[in-house]
Amino acid sequence: MFKLFSEKDVKKLVLRLKTEYNEVLIKQHALAEELKEENRNLRARLSQLERERGDVSSALVRAVREGERVKAEGLEAAENERRELKLLAEKCRLLLDRLLAKYPDEEDTRDFEAFTTELRQQLGEDIGDENGFNMDDVLAPKEPLDLEKLCKELDLMEDSE
Repeated sequence: MFKLFSEKDVKKLVLRLKTEYNEVLIKQHALAEELKEENRNLRARLSQLERERGDVSSALVRAVREGERVKAEGLEAAENERRELKLLAEKCRLLLDRLLAKYPDEEDTRDFEAFTTELRQQLGEDIGDENGFNMDDVLAPKEPLDLEKLCKELDLMEDSE
């Protein structure tokens, strides 16, 4: 009753199991080697991408720094040009004063006066009237507005003493 398998059957079964086990083991080793190779390739690619990312980051930092430098230089150049234009406007104003003193009725003098006024306005300078009236002072006074005094200055009202 204990002898259900013969020795020959057991040996065949052991041999078949051993063969199947060896085949599965070989497949597992091959699969493990494939995974190891893929892992090596992925690590190499990751390393390469990290180097590239570092290069890109460095390039971006340099580009931002260069952009800031160019922007600062542009602002400085614009400010220098603005100062030069203001100096030119001031020289034009001084020359205009001399021309008006010598040739008040000349057409060229009036044209130069219009040019100087336009230049100063473009530069944002305050330009009052010849009699000292400045509309900005009326619209946004720096001190309480005295209408009586203003009317007297504009000869709209006579002095009452």
